[in-house]
Amino acid sequence: MLEIVFSLFTLTILEIVLGIDNLVFISVISARLPVEQQRRARQFGLCLAWVTRLLLLASAIWLSRLTAPLFSIADFSVSIRDIFLLCGGLFLIVKATQEIHHEMDMATGPEHKGKPKRFWAVILQIGILDIIFSLDSVITAIGLTQRFWIMAISITIAVIVMIWSSETMSRFIQKHPTIKILAFSFLILIGTMLIADGAHYHIPRGYIYFAISFSLFVEWLNSVHRKRQRKKA
Repeated sequence: MLEIVFSLFTLTILEIVLGIDNLVFISVISARLPVEQQRRARQFGLCLAWVTRLLLLASAIWLSRLTAPLFSIADFSVSIRDIFLLCGGLFLIVKATQEIHHEMDMATGPEHKGKPKRFWAVILQIGILDIIFSLDSVITAIGLTQRFWIMAISITIAVIVMIWSSETMSRFIQKHPTIKILAFSFLILIGTMLIADGAHYHIPRGYIYFAISFSLFVEWLNSVHRKRQRKKA
C-alpha cells in the first residue's frame, strides 16, 4: 500500500513538472484568440492533452516501438520518437519566433495588430504540441510503474492542476508584456531541448527550469525597480 501511495505521489509531481512547458505554450498561444474564446481554448487544449496521454498510455506496446531504430545514418540511429521530437522542437522555435515578431510589430503601432486567430487553428496547434509533450510524459510514467491505473490517476490529477492554474498563469502573462516575451523565449528554449533530445543529446530539465526561474527572478527585480522609480517620479 505504501509503495502504491509513494508511486502515485511521485508520478503526479513528475507529470505536473513535465506539463509546465505544455501549459506555457497553451497560455501563450490562446492569448491570440478573441477574449471570449481564450478560456475555452485553454480548457479544451488541456483536456486534449489528457486524452492524448491516456491514449498513448493505453498503447504502451506501440509506444515502446517508437524508440526502436527506424533507420541509421552512419552511427546515428533515428527512431519515430526522434522524428517527433525534432519536428516538435522545430515547430516550437518557429512558432515562438513568429510570436515575438508579432509582439514587436504590435509595439510599433496599432496598424500592426493583425487579425485574431481562429479557434480551431489554435486548437490544432495545441493538439500537435500535446502529442510531442505527451511522449516524454508517458514514457516517464511507464518507466516508473507498470500499474495502468496509477499512471492514469497521476496524469488526470496533473491535468486538473494545470487546468486550475492555467487561468492564473494566462492573466499574469497578459498583464506583464515583458513576461510574455520571456514566455516566448522559454518556448524557444524548450524547443531547443526537444531538438537536442531528438538528436540523442539529453539536457536535464532541471537546467531548463533553473534558467526559467532565474529569468523570472531577474524580471521580478526589474519590476520592483520600475515601481520604485515611478513612485520617486
